[in-house]
Amino acid sequence: MGRIGSLFFVTVIAPVLAAMLYFGIFASDVYISESRFIVRSPDKPASTGLGVLLKSTGFANAGDEIYAAQSFVLSRDALSALNKNGAFARAYTGSSVSIFDRFNPIGFAGTFEDLYKYYEKKVAIDQDTTSSIVTMSVRGFTPQDARRFNEQLLEMAEATVNKLNERGKQDLIRFAQVEVDDAKRKSQDAALALSTYRNQAGVVDPEKQAQVQIQMISKLQDELIATRTQLRQLRAFTPQNPQIAVLDTRAAGLAAEIDDQLGQVAGSSKSLSTRAARYQRLWLESQFADKQLASAMASLEDARNEARRKQAYVERIVQPNLPDDPLEPRRLRGILSTLILGLAAWAIISMLVAGMLEHRD
Repeated sequence: MGRIGSLFFVTVIAPVLAAMLYFGIFASDVYISESRFIVRSPDKPASTGLGVLLKSTGFANAGDEIYAAQSFVLSRDALSALNKNGAFARAYTGSSVSIFDRFNPIGFAGTFEDLYKYYEKKVAIDQDTTSSIVTMSVRGFTPQDARRFNEQLLEMAEATVNKLNERGKQDLIRFAQVEVDDAKRKSQDAALALSTYRNQAGVVDPEKQAQVQIQMISKLQDELIATRTQLRQLRAFTPQNPQIAVLDTRAAGLAAEIDDQLGQVAGSSKSLSTRAARYQRLWLESQFADKQLASAMASLEDARNEARRKQAYVERIVQPNLPDDPLEPRRLRGILSTLILGLAAWAIISMLVAGMLEHRD
């Protein structure tokens, strides 16, 4: 009986007394400040029920930005910002905080990694996958500390989303601007090459110039035909007419001029037909470069419009509250849980001991 009583004392009475001592005297009150927010974007697809509702109003949930904000809140960078000038460490190492709950209770110089592990226990962030609403909870030993740190973390989450949004807009415009600059350079090079060839070849537009020369050749041929007709008539009716020599010279001159004009149009390395091939290639390159430039400039304008629409932002649904009553520790539940676990342990160990004694006998 004494053995059973000792076992009952060890498994039930002692743990319950320790729990009553801890929860009744040593455990510090913990105040929890909560805030809720959602990240909105006007052009992200929405698949959830609340997302469809927001989409109907022109907005949708920005999932990437939500995850980025969550990751930053739970990061070492966020802790570094909160602990500027030791503010976070002081709030959790005060003499009013229980030695069982405070950071670095022994008093040795705690490392930043130790503080970060402690920070992860005091800050919680959770996302409702159905509504994409993010709930952020901060535990503190005073209501003011809990609310202050929650507000600072919420501001940092907003700054993170704004920074990502601004960077995305700048990248979108920068890439489009690079395309415009490249297209502009190609357009300028093509125009310069065409202008240089025009100056070197002494032509503006070989095709148009060839049309003008062909019209001139046609007129010269008409004059040559008329001259030869008149010459044949004079030779037939008045062979001694002095105009025959004049007309003969004129016909020869017209024929020579026609051959010269035909040589300028085609048939030699300096003819317009030869120059037209290279001119056409340079002209096509210039036209293609101009179209590329126009397309790139249109894309740049589209990118700027898209950047204006890509405005993800944090919308607060619930502001960080100032708790007026500590929610933790749950003292009575802790004592009752210790009692129930102790009784269960006592019952199990008692049966094991009784079985062993019976088996030995």
